[in-house]
Amino acid sequence: MAAPVVLDLAFTAGAVLPAAPSAAAGLWADGEAGSAPWHQLLSGWLGQLAATLPPDLRAPAYSLGLNLVDDQEIAELNAHWRGQAGPTDVLAFAARDAGLEPPPPLPRWDSSDDDEDRYEDQDNGEAVAPEPLELGDIVISLETASRQAREHGHDLTRELHVLASHGLLHLLGWDHPDDASLAAMLALQERLLT
Repeated sequence: MAAPVVLDLAFTAGAVLPAAPSAAAGLWADGEAGSAPWHQLLSGWLGQLAATLPPDLRAPAYSLGLNLVDDQEIAELNAHWRGQAGPTDVLAFAARDAGLEPPPPLPRWDSSDDDEDRYEDQDNGEAVAPEPLELGDIVISLETASRQAREHGHDLTRELHVLASHGLLHLLGWDHPDDASLAAMLALQERLLT
């Protein structure tokens, strides 16, 4: 298994999440303590995917947001951003979507210093900390995830991981416009989950 990568994770769990799904999700839906397990999981997945990423998505550090919300909030987002009525399970808002301005160049890693990671600013050659590559945001409806977990015959934690992996792959450019693409994406998701 590949080493985890540096990740700046902004994790939130909505203040009005339903009690039963929140309790079933345990630590994964805890707005305070939930950040640590999500950080470890997502960082590990990014490490596993690193070799398969296109060059413009390979970075020494990443940043993303993960938000657990209720059905009402995700339905509002779904209507506003996708023009779809009602709740959905997961939405991914990629920061690097086609048509957006490219981000400024990332600092280059200087591997000549074995004692400490150093990065060289491309403009003046000074060592700087790596700026994380912003991937975007994943939004998961805890209520929909809870219903789907029961329908799929597994626990809520597994369903949250399925949805988070799906959202992460969307942030990294994977999509499923047809059956073949969906099958490939689902196979990659399953690899992450095992």
